[in-house]
Amino acid sequence: MIRVLVADDQALLRGSFRILVDTAPDLTAVGEAGTGVEAVDLARSESPDVVLMDVRMPEMDGIEATRRICGSADTAGVRVLMLTTFDLDEYVYAALRAGASGFLLKDTPPGELLAAIRVIASGEGLLAPTVTRRLIAEFSRRPEPARPLARELDGVTDRERDVLALIARGLSNTEIADHLNLSLATVKTHIGRLLGKLGARDRAQLVIVAYETGLVSAAPRSVTPGRR
Repeated sequence: MIRVLVADDQALLRGSFRILVDTAPDLTAVGEAGTGVEAVDLARSESPDVVLMDVRMPEMDGIEATRRICGSADTAGVRVLMLTTFDLDEYVYAALRAGASGFLLKDTPPGELLAAIRVIASGEGLLAPTVTRRLIAEFSRRPEPARPLARELDGVTDRERDVLALIARGLSNTEIADHLNLSLATVKTHIGRLLGKLGARDRAQLVIVAYETGLVSAAPRSVTPGRR
């Protein structure tokens, strides 16, 4: 069973999400939090697999709560899926920087939300397509990164950089395989190595690394199909 903690300042929404989670045979709700402080405390006491985290909450917002959950050794295995009614660039960026593994809007259909919880629990990162596009646009408007590319990506091969760049562009594993003329298994191997070398929790964190190191910027980096 995938254990889910629901954190939202609106009781009606919390209850609705909890009921939705409990309708799935492989998911179970282990608690509800109405504030960011409660979310952090319950994450420590209940050790959920996934926290559905609202951005705007009293006492401590969801982004700070996410930062504390993902940054603590006690809750290092807890993954956070941010939910908000606001499709705003600064929320997406801040949430991913804080350690969130995914970001969805609250108007996401119920079936897609349940699927997203499973994706996050499995160790993958997830962004809604519209959010990915806005995130890319936001990074494109930012100035050049202050941190040197060579140092940040030291030990990452050229092919791994190609894969990382395409992840940051929002391509799926299958699309990356087609673009680079690689097998799907090879793409997955490259992603696994990237996660280890860059100390990233999941795919969403790889997007942050790609943009903050300058590997991906407003001008798309040229990728040569089939180059090893």
